[in-house]
This record gives sequence, structure tokens and C-alpha cells, in this order.
Amino acid sequence: MAKKDYYEILGVSRNASEEEIKKAYRRLAMQYHPDRNPGDKEAEEKFKEINEAYEVLRDPEKRAAYDRFGSIGEGAYEGFRDFGDFGFTADFQDLFGDLFGEFFGTSRRRRQRGADLKYDLEISFEEAAFGTEKEIKIPKMERCGRCRGSGARPGTAPTICPTCGGRGQVRYQQGFFSISRTCSTCNGEGKVIRDPCPSCSGTGRVRTVKTIKVRIPAGVDTGTRLKISGEGESGIHGGPPGDLYVDIIVRPHPLFKREDNNIICEVPITFPQAALGAEIEVPTLEGKVKMKIPPGTQSGSVFRLKGKGIPDIHGYGRGDEHVIIKVVTPTRLTERQKELLREFDALSQEESNPTIKGFFEKIKDLFG
Repeated sequence: MAKKDYYEILGVSRNASEEEIKKAYRRLAMQYHPDRNPGDKEAEEKFKEINEAYEVLRDPEKRAAYDRFGSIGEGAYEGFRDFGDFGFTADFQDLFGDLFGEFFGTSRRRRQRGADLKYDLEISFEEAAFGTEKEIKIPKMERCGRCRGSGARPGTAPTICPTCGGRGQVRYQQGFFSISRTCSTCNGEGKVIRDPCPSCSGTGRVRTVKTIKVRIPAGVDTGTRLKISGEGESGIHGGPPGDLYVDIIVRPHPLFKREDNNIICEVPITFPQAALGAEIEVPTLEGKVKMKIPPGTQSGSVFRLKGKGIPDIHGYGRGDEHVIIKVVTPTRLTERQKELLREFDALSQEESNPTIKGFFEKIKDLFG
């Protein structure tokens, strides 16, 4: 009897990789599968050869022996499983898995986790800084309280499916082996509801609006996402519930801007206050505080109020408040005010303003 060329049977080269061999096997097995070629003896024989070749070439030791001696001796096919008249490799199900499940309808319904929910929550700047607790209303599907999720009218219970006997699957004989399909009567549940719950119509879930308390920690910012486990929609067929994700949106503040855990506040002062110095009131997140402005303060100067910023969300201290001074130039002057400013300007010397003096000295250096 002539020796079989397993590489030729699978249509691959002798240096083919394991993945190439597996792909060739899957393609040919589907092509010559007996259920696709009923009554075709030639296809059945070809199908046997394909499985025989793959059983050898998929195993590194068997393949090495075959490459060296041209055969692998007696007992080489102990790895085959006997399905009727044909031999299938032990990993046949792994190779085809979902493909055959879809082709023959062997998938069955399982418990499903409930859907996750998302809620956008808008809060004030101060609430974000110091934390708060909010109540939100969430529309969602929850387990029916009347039937406790069974789907059956209270006082009754689901009964064993008469078609599948509670297995959820019905077994059919197709060709050389039997195939299980999802029971169409109970949709794979194994039970049927003869008298459905009037509240949920037999689904086990009802649409409701639930009020949930959300604790918002100090230091959150726009984009912070809070996870509340188990507050999503109820699971299907007894599956676990989903989660609720609360996305924080912080409303802008009329006075403060946030940079990391620090806050920025621009404070306007008059020219006399800047020139002579003053004590002014500055707003903070916790009320007004007094701050000294030294004489000769320039517009844009920044003063720090330590610890007056945003608490760190992880508890690592607190940021600062940076006060930016803006010297305001008056726009509506009386004649008397103009007269005084002209007198002041006439009395002013460059020495009294080193910034101006330095600027004009640079001009002289550049242009002579």
C-alpha cells in the first residue's frame, strides 16, 4: 500500500508553519464535511484523509517522525476520537468552536450582565472643591419586585420545558454524530412561563426611576468619573447588575479659575493703591481675607495665599490661591483730576520710576 503524503493532502509545503497547517485543515474540513456532502463517499474518504493528515502534522513529535521515516508506525492515531465511522482529533471542537455552534445552532442563552449606565452631573465650583452629596434620579431596568425576577405571576412558578425536559437544548442526529440545538420552546432556559407576571410581562424586569445618593469627594474636576458598582441595569436571566458611571461637570466660577489644585484670582486696584501701598480685601473659597499691597506694586504682580486652593482628591494637602494684581487706569476723569495728574507728571523724574528709566536707557544703547 502506497504511503500517503500528508502535506499534499492538506495542500501545504513541507516547511509550513503550525498556523498554516491549521488554516488548511479548517478550510478542507469544511469543504468535505459529510453534512455538506450527504451520500458522497468520495467526500467522506477525503474527510478521513484530511483528519488523519492533520492528526500527524499538528503534533511536533509525530510530524518529526513522519518527516524522517515517512510514517509514524502503529498506534499513531490513538489521539483520534471515534464519532461513528470517522476519526476526529481531540481539538476538533476548539478549532471550529463558534463556527459550528452558529452553523448547527448549538449556542444557548446564558445569564447576561446588566448594562452599564452613564450620568452627567453638574456641580458648582465650591462643591467640586470641598465635596458634597447629591441625589440623582436614574431611569433603568430593574428586577421586577412583584415576581422577584422569575417572570411568573406571584403564586406560580416557571415549569419544566416539555420539549427539552429542562436541558435547554434538543439533541438531533445529523449524519455521523448528534448535534444539540437551543430549544426553540424555552429559548435555552429549560423552563417556560405559563402564567406571566402582569407587571413585567414575563421578562423579570421593569422600567423604573431610582433615586441614588452620590458622594462627591473634595477635589474633583470636570472629567472626573465616579463608579457606583451595581447601580446599572439589572442582569438578564439572573445575571449580575451593571455599574453606574457618574461624569462630573464643574460650572465655571465668576472670580476663580483652576490650575491643578491651585486657583487664580485677578484683583483690580487703583493707581494710588499700587503706588502708595494698601490693605485690600481678597475673595477666597471660604470668604474674604485682608491682604497687604506693598508700595510700588506693578500690574501683573502675583501674590500667593498659601493653602487657599483646592484640596487634593487623594488627600495630599491643598493647593494655593494666586492673586494677580491688575492696576486699573481711570477712564473718566474730572478736570480737577486731570490737573492733579498733569502736576504729578511734571514733578515725576525718571529716577522715581526705574522701569521707565531702564527702558529708555536700552533705546539709547540701541539707537544712540
